[in-house]
Amino acid sequence: MEYLKINGEHFYNVMVNASNKLEEQKEFVNSLNVFPVPDGDTGTNMSMTFKAAVKEIEGMNSKSIGEVSKKLAKGALMGARGNSGVILSQILRGIAKGLEDKDEASAEELAESIMEGSRSAYKAVMRPIEGTILTVIRSAGENALKSKAKDITLLMDDICKGAEDTLNKTPDMLPVLKSAKVVDSGGMGLLIILKGIHEALRDDLKSKLGDFHSIHTNISAANNLEPHDIKFGYCTEFIILGDSSKAEDFKREIEAQGDSMIVVGYEDVIKVHIHTNNPGNVLSKAVAIGELSKIKIDNMREEHRSLIIDQEKYKEEIQEEQKKYGFISVSMGEGIEHIFKDLGVDYIIPGGQTMNPSTEEIVKSIDKVNAENIFILPNNKNIIMSATQAAELSEKNVIVIPTKSIPQGITCVTMFNPEGDVEENLDAMKESIESVISASITYAVRDTEMDGIEIKEGNILGLVEGKIKEVGSELYDVSEKLLEKIVDEDKSLITLFYGADCIKEEVEKFALKLEGIYENIDVQFYEGKQPLYYFIISVE
Repeated sequence: MEYLKINGEHFYNVMVNASNKLEEQKEFVNSLNVFPVPDGDTGTNMSMTFKAAVKEIEGMNSKSIGEVSKKLAKGALMGARGNSGVILSQILRGIAKGLEDKDEASAEELAESIMEGSRSAYKAVMRPIEGTILTVIRSAGENALKSKAKDITLLMDDICKGAEDTLNKTPDMLPVLKSAKVVDSGGMGLLIILKGIHEALRDDLKSKLGDFHSIHTNISAANNLEPHDIKFGYCTEFIILGDSSKAEDFKREIEAQGDSMIVVGYEDVIKVHIHTNNPGNVLSKAVAIGELSKIKIDNMREEHRSLIIDQEKYKEEIQEEQKKYGFISVSMGEGIEHIFKDLGVDYIIPGGQTMNPSTEEIVKSIDKVNAENIFILPNNKNIIMSATQAAELSEKNVIVIPTKSIPQGITCVTMFNPEGDVEENLDAMKESIESVISASITYAVRDTEMDGIEIKEGNILGLVEGKIKEVGSELYDVSEKLLEKIVDEDKSLITLFYGADCIKEEVEKFALKLEGIYENIDVQFYEGKQPLYYFIISVE
């Protein structure tokens, strides 16, 4: 359909459609993760960020594109997860700046706003790397400005073609992409958004936002909701490994079973999401189509009660007397969480490799710590940007220590001196980061080749500072060989945090073996209970 100008209502519809498209294809975006480890979550982070943004504009009923884009950018800012989510939020922030005070926008004005989105994204990254989402948004902006189209639908067609062409060139810009035989995952996520916008304009779509776990996003709304008010209590998600052409028939078959339903078929899988009171009934109908995978069922009434309990705890916490220092740490695994708490960390944000917390979640955690100075330990390179963004939004004195791993976070806390001043502690903790080597043991989720190393799905992978250094078929053999690469005569301590999939007795035997190999080095092991990673290892 032809659009010479679009207003706030049109903008809402195209953004909702783009959000739904990204949600449908987030697993595909995740699969483009360069490293073959089981925590590629670019698609998840971008989708959750974008859904938070669109949720913010739901029900606005404003015809002003300036007002709607401004509120969209605010929602993205607070909902940003991971580096890709933070960059996406900055793109939307720039677009909003370009559309400021406008009731409607022409093709020329929209083109300039997209270029402004690119400028904003580049400014947000300390050391921009080409061959990433940054390159794709810049290409989108440049192609928008070059386009002669007056019809915004045709403008978006030019933008999408240019962005896709640039995305396909990203492996030539980044050798790591070429080696893994993939395009940049963040760039792909952005292209899906742009195509979703184009589709909504072309087909004149009136979109409705898919309601995924909205109960998590608004604690204040939970106050006005009783558990019995939740009509369908179980959020049920799974994948059917079967004929995707049966997706529409299956959708009709389960429609009466609940609400917030999304059924999407692609290639040889069908992705299903539904809120229902009878998950078993839905699953029994699904199994008739094919094998089921990645089944996830959450009791939303129970989650609601937990939200209320958490808020009551918060009310009690804020009445405590303010102390000089407070700590917030991101952590995955019940055992590692206990270690941080034993070391004096005030608040733990669940997350890490498998789930990056949003800016809003970090802001709320800051609010819950009653201290004059608050240190945040992200413990993951993909959370540092969100933590920094949260610190900037807070009125408190918040300092982000750029920890990239659990061992670095634990070392920082142990180096903290409660009698020292802020700058002394900051310098000491940053210096301590350099003294620890972080390693981990996980498994490969797909076949690939990296740095000349052939990797097969299911292989055990040994990583040092996030880089694959050892590959094999046996957990303890790979672990031992990895340690040989990083332990030398200057080291005095090896610490193993073993994961949920490890057997304690086998870990004990391995620790004893290490004590025999490294006679002059202390070997410690703790139950971390972290998912996906057999070992998180610290060498100091």
